Amino acid sequence: MISVVGHTAIDHLFRVPSLPGRHNSTYITDHKIYYGGGAANIAAGIATLGESCRLISAVGGDFPGSDYDRWLRSLGVVEDFLVVEDAFTPTAYVFTDEARDQTTYFEWGASGVRNTTEAPALDFVHMATADPDFNVRVAAKAKFASFDPGQDLLRYSSEQLRSIMGNVDILFANNHEMAGMCRMLETEQDELIEGIPFVIMTKGSEGSILYTDGEEHSIPVVAVDAVDPTGAGDGYRAGFLTAYRRGYDPVDCCRVGAVVSSFVVERMGTQTNLPDWERMLARYRNAFGDIERTDK
Repeated sequence: MISVVGHTAIDHLFRVPSLPGRHNSTYITDHKIYYGGGAANIAAGIATLGESCRLISAVGGDFPGSDYDRWLRSLGVVEDFLVVEDAFTPTAYVFTDEARDQTTYFEWGASGVRNTTEAPALDFVHMATADPDFNVRVAAKAKFASFDPGQDLLRYSSEQLRSIMGNVDILFANNHEMAGMCRMLETEQDELIEGIPFVIMTKGSEGSILYTDGEEHSIPVVAVDAVDPTGAGDGYRAGFLTAYRRGYDPVDCCRVGAVVSSFVVERMGTQTNLPDWERMLARYRNAFGDIERTDK
């Protein structure tokens, strides 16, 4: 089973003509509400692909029995939730402009209590955006750990980031987050990458790069008619982790991630167009050819 630690949230997705600069304003052209939260998006993606998944998250008293609760259960996600009765489920406010640039504001709500709880010992865990101290303690106990700092990078101290980097097997980051981690750790990118078995850096429309065993592997995006980029990275992580858990070569895992991501961006909402394994395979073969399972 793959465990995923981090936020379960409600996403408010806004469309605006352009993102305003400082002391400026704009108008909203569209506003819709969807299920979200980085960890929940990844867990939903893994479960839809057919792999067993446990979601470790904190939610508010408004969550049990909600439509979102029933949705995750219908996918087969095992909910390991801390319910904070007097708090609300975290909420994300995501603004996307016509150039597909984004700004996100995240209201932590119930997620803020995670730093007071005991970290579980897990066999295979992905740590998504979550309380930094909790993620540090999860990584220290895990047999195999994957990490994605996401927009929560600014909440980590350099000591916490250094600790977690010493205990992870896979690191996911976009090019901006990679640069931020290097600044925080006062190190060069090559040195940071050298200490982790698998590093996947996503670069938006330019695809992604896998760094492993001193080599670089470039993976292109899978071209589709994209509607909204929100959740593309979470879909990538869900695809990669599912394929890796099933014994596929890391380069092929990245390609699976790119394929799952291509489904996500075809519709508004991070969980509205997640593929099962067969739908993923059909698009994978069109983009990359056959995929073969290997022994890790």
